[in-house]
Order: sequence, then C-alpha cells, then structure tokens
Amino acid sequence: MLQHLQTSQQLDSSQYGQRHPHVLLCYKNFAANHHISHIGLGVSAMNNAKVLNRHGINADVSAITSAANLVEILNSRPSITDVVISAPWISSPELAEIVLNFPRIDFAVNCHSNVGFLQADRNAAPLLRQYIELQQGTWNFSVAGNSSKFVLWMRAAFGAPCSYLPNMYNVDYATDSATPLHRGGVLRIGSFGATRPQKNIMSAAGAALEIHEELKMDTEFWVSTGRVDGGNSILESVRGLVSDIPGFTLKELKWTTWPNFRALVRKMHLMIQVSYTESFNMVTADGVAVGVPSVVSGAIPWAPDYWVAHFDDVGDIARVGRQLITDPQASKDGLYALEHYNRDSFSAWRKFLKSAHVEYDMLIPNALH
Repeated sequence: MLQHLQTSQQLDSSQYGQRHPHVLLCYKNFAANHHISHIGLGVSAMNNAKVLNRHGINADVSAITSAANLVEILNSRPSITDVVISAPWISSPELAEIVLNFPRIDFAVNCHSNVGFLQADRNAAPLLRQYIELQQGTWNFSVAGNSSKFVLWMRAAFGAPCSYLPNMYNVDYATDSATPLHRGGVLRIGSFGATRPQKNIMSAAGAALEIHEELKMDTEFWVSTGRVDGGNSILESVRGLVSDIPGFTLKELKWTTWPNFRALVRKMHLMIQVSYTESFNMVTADGVAVGVPSVVSGAIPWAPDYWVAHFDDVGDIARVGRQLITDPQASKDGLYALEHYNRDSFSAWRKFLKSAHVEYDMLIPNALH
C-alpha cells in the first residue's frame, strides 16, 4: 500500500488545471514573536516555502497566535488560495467558522508526525477526530499528514480521506562534499531536538558513551536544553549516566535561532537521532546540509539504509556511529537521499495544490544515481 501511495502522486502536469496557487503555511507561534527560532514547525514551514517558491509556486509563512490572527492575515491577503496549518491546535468550532467564511480557499491541517506522536499533546487526538467530521461536512477542508504511514493509517482506521503533505528541505546552500573525517582532537557527537521520551535521547547518550570508550578519545556529547516537552527527568537521567567520566563531557545547548543551531551542527562529527516515532526529522536534514551524517532509527524514512540502527539496541547504534565517523562519503549519500525525498514530496504538494508547474529540479549533481 505504501508503494501505491507514493506512486499515485507521480502525476503528469497535464492532469492539473491552470490554477496558480498562493499558499499560506502557518504554525503556532509558541514564543509569541516573529523571530526565526529553532521551533521545528516554523523551520519546516520555511523550508517548504523555499522549495515551493523556487519552483514558481507562491508560498508565504506566518507564525500565528490564534484563529483570529489567521483571519486577519486572510483578510489582508486576498490572493491566498490555500492554507496549510501545521499540527492540530485550533479548536474545531473556530476552524469551522474560518473554513465556511472563506469558501474560495482550500484549508488543511497537516499532522506533523506519525501516530505515536499524538500522545505528546493531550488535545491532538480529540482534535483530529473532530477535524475528520469537519472534513466530511465541508468542501474546502482536508486532514493531512506529513508521514505516508500516518496517511495510510488514517484511511484504514477511520475510512477518511487524508492528504499527503510531506516535509521538504531546501538544499540550495548545501554542499556536495565529503564528510570531514575525525583526525584527532575532541570527538563531537550531537543528539538534538525537544527533550521528549519519543526522541530516545538516553539511548543516544549510551551509544555516545560506548563510542567514547571503544575509540579511546575525548568526547563531547551535545544535547538541546531549554524546551522540555513531557520529559522532565530525561536530562537528569542523562547527566547521571555520563557525569564524572574522564574524557567525556556533556554539553547542553540552550534553545537558539536556527542559523546559530546550524552553525553548531556544522562542528559535529556525528549526530544520533534514533527517535521511536518520526515523520521526517529536521535535525537530520540540518546535518546533511552541512556535511554531518546521523545514526537514525527506521522511523526516519528518507535516510540511507546504512545509517539506520535499531532504536532499542544501543550497541547497534554505536556500531553504525563508528562506521559513519570513518566514512568520507556518508554525508554525500545523505544529501542524495534527501534530494530524492524532496522530489517525491514536491510531487505530493503539487497534487494537493492542483498546480501545473514544473517538476522538481534536482540541484545536487548525480543525485539520481
């Protein structure tokens, strides 16, 4: 079924009308400001907009604080044809009112991870059920998911349509270069993202500790701090695991702007992102863009197969990590894999937006090999 879902989106542009969409990508502004920060949904929306705009599809990004805020934007931008809201968070009565008051705009709420991630927000699952009802009662609203596995589950579990709107990552600035090998000095390993149980940071820490012991080199293990989502004891547990070990240092990176974050990622030799549940994982793509490979779990669908370790086998995570540290082609393979995923994802977006624009333009040489 997964293969059918993916191939069904490879449609010829002649099947679309001559519609010229103007899409608004919006996400909840938790910080109540408009600065670019490493809020995953904001970074995802920005990357999607860059890819769409590069291919002639007009796309804007807005951080919104409420349903009323969205209405203000729509009233001020009459050219908008499509609105994609990241994650279920607007109440169904408010959303229904917006959908009915703007009948010429197509709306979608895009669930931003796989089914397991719905437990991160107690309101997500009830809202999803209500959105399914709204979809059934209107002509211009869709439930969507950025994971093909989530989309198939929605169709099977609820018998409900579910659009596929996967993440894309803008690789304009990415370099087609080999991974810089570690040739002495401190080994830097990162495991970044919100401190949630789903991110499996404890297993990443255990693997980093094993790599440190096996390679007999001073090691820094970097994690994100300052945004603890449902995992208040996780960082304390990691500190307890690795404190006072000679040559091993835990480095805690406070939540920062996305440009600053990418600059720090560039300093890593390896990242470990072995989530229990995911749909894309922006941090792994950040690493690819700056030449740093990641050990990932099978929940991250686009990474090269040889980057994948079993998420509950710390020894396997360490084994894959050691291989990636010594492989000069690892990040290049990741870049090619990301370009393939972008191409397929762009086709899905083009189908949803009913756009007759060009196919995805590969930017990385030899990415089709």
